[in-house]
Amino acid sequence: MRTFAPAAVLFDMDGTLVDTEVLWWETAREVAAGLGHRLTDADAPEVVGRAVADTAAHLIGVTGGDSSTLSDTAAELTDSFFRKVDAGAPLRPGAAALLASLEGAGVPFALVSASPRSVVDAVVAGSLAGVDFAFTLSADDTVRTKPHPDPYRTAAERFAADPAACVAVEDSPDGTASADAAGCAVLVVPSLLPVAPGRGRTFARSLEEVDLGVLSDCLRRP
Repeated sequence: MRTFAPAAVLFDMDGTLVDTEVLWWETAREVAAGLGHRLTDADAPEVVGRAVADTAAHLIGVTGGDSSTLSDTAAELTDSFFRKVDAGAPLRPGAAALLASLEGAGVPFALVSASPRSVVDAVVAGSLAGVDFAFTLSADDTVRTKPHPDPYRTAAERFAADPAACVAVEDSPDGTASADAAGCAVLVVPSLLPVAPGRGRTFARSLEEVDLGVLSDCLRRP
């Protein structure tokens, strides 16, 4: 099995390892309400799995707001989300066991998130305390974040690995698109939004179904 083991496993954070997507949706809903907009399912593609700046731009656009307030709206989203996450975000089912199994098998893994550094650090110090990530990447650590390929390409480079030898574990369409574009195999465990099937994508209903064998099989999927 180790012959075919991934060079590295690259985990998304929100909605994949920790149950924070609901907290992000609540944050966006509150900020939208303050701008006079009622958030609905129609807004989900511009909110779920998106970077703070993308969601801020969407909220300003749908409310006809002044683009000069973009930074203020983004800051409000970040601050509110941070407070919610800092109060505690539960792990997704199976996350702790999977991370422990990879550590025990000597397979390196990292965190690759589209959340701001402040939020990533809060989660790593809280819900993910004690997890031996090789490193963590936040939205602040690359010029472009998801759905662009930069985060996953950067992570593979830091491991000195070919992206095609790495498996990204994602829950959202944008995160999956990012990993795809970087050339990684992708294990998709959907949370709030469905993810379309595609080349190089393997699906699981929960991390409870995932082990090193499943991750290794992702590399052999056409």
